[in-house]
Amino acid sequence: MRAMIFAAGLGTRLKPLTEHMPKAMVEVAGTPMLERVIRRLMSFGCTDITVNVHHFGQQIIDFLHAKGNFGIDIHISDERGELLDTGGGIKKARPFLESNEPFLVHNADILSEVDLHTLYQKHLENRAEATLLVSQRQTSRYLLFDDRLQLQGWINKSTGEVKPEGFAYTQGKLQELAFGGIHVISPSIFRFMEREGWNGKFSIIPFYLSICKEAHIQGYPLQDVPWFDIGKPETLAQAEAFYSK
Repeated sequence: MRAMIFAAGLGTRLKPLTEHMPKAMVEVAGTPMLERVIRRLMSFGCTDITVNVHHFGQQIIDFLHAKGNFGIDIHISDERGELLDTGGGIKKARPFLESNEPFLVHNADILSEVDLHTLYQKHLENRAEATLLVSQRQTSRYLLFDDRLQLQGWINKSTGEVKPEGFAYTQGKLQELAFGGIHVISPSIFRFMEREGWNGKFSIIPFYLSICKEAHIQGYPLQDVPWFDIGKPETLAQAEAFYSK
């Protein structure tokens, strides 16, 4: 299985920790979050991982070299010249990711006990173009899914903004779920990225929303397992407590 880890972020919410290191190298219970994600992916059979870098990117490159790439194939997608966001990052890494099977994408600042094997299998069973881990956690921005958990749209509850263009949202008609930072993507998705407007820097969620009427974008609900978005000091502390057990 191939995978990509987003490790290029600036980590502004974790300052001052990220003033001298990349967010992905911040330790959780004595282990850099990047290492925790790599080892978790490896435990589910990933032997080919792409890591994108930007903020203090050389520190990540040096760390992986010192670890002997954990004995697997690890590629660096170098964004030190320009941070490309999630969608642009995936498109840039296409040469490392494209094959005859889907690949898994995982944020470096997401730690969880999600069964990635089941997530991957559900993606295959549904013949989806992308399968997104989602949950019912409280937020202001929600992805909107129908009864079959197929993506229909997005809403910002604070502003009333909806996507895609022309989408009309009726309260209670669709499931409001928050994205969980892990997804499985079929290489067929790249054909949509060849369209005008999807070059350089762009986020993957607006891209998904732009194609959800013609591509099968599936939701996968988070089961009752620990999940941490460790992009903030308070959630970093929660993850620290959990993984220190």
